[in-house]
Amino acid sequence: MSTVIPPHSAPGTNAPHVPHPQAAPAPGGGGRRARLRALDGLRLVAALMVVAFHWTGVNRMSDVWDGVPQKLMPDLHRFTAYGFLGVQLFFLISGFVICMSCWGKTPRQYFTSRVVRLMPAYWVAIILTTLVLNYAASARDRHVSKTEVLSNFTMLQQPLGVSEVDPAYWTLWVELRFYLLFAVVVALGVTYRRVVAFCGIWMVLAVVAGKADSALLNMFVMPEYAAYFIAGVAMFLIYRFGANWLLLGIVGFSWLVAQHMLLGTKASYQYGVMHELSWNVMVAFSLVAFGVMLAVSLGAFDRIQWKWLTVAGALTYPVYLLHQEIGFALIHWGRGHGIAIKVILPAALAIVLLLAWIVHRYAERPLSALLKRMLDAPGLRLPKSDPPVRDRQAERERKAMDTAGTAR
Repeated sequence: MSTVIPPHSAPGTNAPHVPHPQAAPAPGGGGRRARLRALDGLRLVAALMVVAFHWTGVNRMSDVWDGVPQKLMPDLHRFTAYGFLGVQLFFLISGFVICMSCWGKTPRQYFTSRVVRLMPAYWVAIILTTLVLNYAASARDRHVSKTEVLSNFTMLQQPLGVSEVDPAYWTLWVELRFYLLFAVVVALGVTYRRVVAFCGIWMVLAVVAGKADSALLNMFVMPEYAAYFIAGVAMFLIYRFGANWLLLGIVGFSWLVAQHMLLGTKASYQYGVMHELSWNVMVAFSLVAFGVMLAVSLGAFDRIQWKWLTVAGALTYPVYLLHQEIGFALIHWGRGHGIAIKVILPAALAIVLLLAWIVHRYAERPLSALLKRMLDAPGLRLPKSDPPVRDRQAERERKAMDTAGTAR
C-alpha cells in the first residue's frame, strides 16, 4: 500500500457549503508522502484479534481443543471472546485505504490493483488449506470437494451457494461488494464532491434497507457493515484535505449507525462463544477503533515510521487467510500430543506467521507481478469500437488454396 497522495487536479472538487478543499501539506512541503505505517500496525492488531478469537474465543470449537476454551483458559477467553471486532477494524481500514489507493486511477487500473492485491495469496491459501483439511490427520473432520475448491477460486462462493474452503473467507465477499460500489465513483472520476456524495447516498440506502424488504438491496448496501467503510472513506478525505464539519459529521453519524448495528453483531457471535457478550464492551471498542483511525487521519501518528510495521502489514492478509483451519489442525495436533496450552498457542502463531511470510515472499509477490503483467497486456484491453467480423468464407478459401499449393 502506497500512501503517496496523487495531485489534486481534477475539476469539480469543490465541497458544498465549505471552502474549496486542498490536500493538506506535510511538514517540509510537497504533500504527504511518508508511508502510513500506523495503518500497517492497525492491520496487525486487527489480524491478531481475529486469530485470537477463532483459536480461543469460540467455545463451539470444542473439538479442536478437546474441551471448551472458556474452561481451559478462562482468563484469556474473557478478552478473546471479543476478538471478532477486529473485522470491524479491518473494514474501517479498508474504507480509508481503498479511497486512498484509487485516487486518480482509471477503472482498468482500479480493477487490476484489486485483483493483483487479493487473488494470488488467496489462491495459494485455498490450495494449502485444502491439503490440510483433506490429508492432515489432525485437521477437523471436514472434506473439501473439488467443486468447492474450484468455486472458491472465483472468490464468489457465497453468491454461488458454495461453502468457503476456510470459513474466515466470508469477509472477502463483503470487501468485494464494497469494491464494486466504489467502482461507480472510480468510473465517474474520483473527486471530493463525488466521494462525499457516495458516502451520503450509501449511508441513506444502508439505513433504509432494513425496511425496504429487498434482499438484493440488502446484499449490495450491507447495512451491518456499511458504516465502517463509509467512516474509513471519510477519514481518508480528512487525511487528504483536512478536517471540516461535513467530514467529521459523516464519521460521527457512521459511528452512531455502527453502534446500533452492533446489536445484531452481538446476537450473531453469541452463537459461537456460547455465552452472553457485553454490548458496552463492544461499543467501547468501536469508540476506540473510530478514535484511533480518526487520529491517523489527522496525522497524529505520522511520525511512526518503524520499518518492521511494513513487513507486519504485508503479512496480515496471508495470516488472515491461513490462520483458521490450519491453526485448528496445529492446535489439535498439539493437544493430542499432550503439549501445554501455553506452548501450543505461541508455537501455532509462530508457524502461521512463518507460513504467511513464505507465501508472501515466494508466492504472492511473484504471482502478483505476473498477474499484473497479464492484466496490463494489450490483448486484454477492450477496443473502442467493435473488431472486424471474421470472414469465414474467405478463411476457408485461403485454407483451401494453401492446401492445394502444398499438394503441388
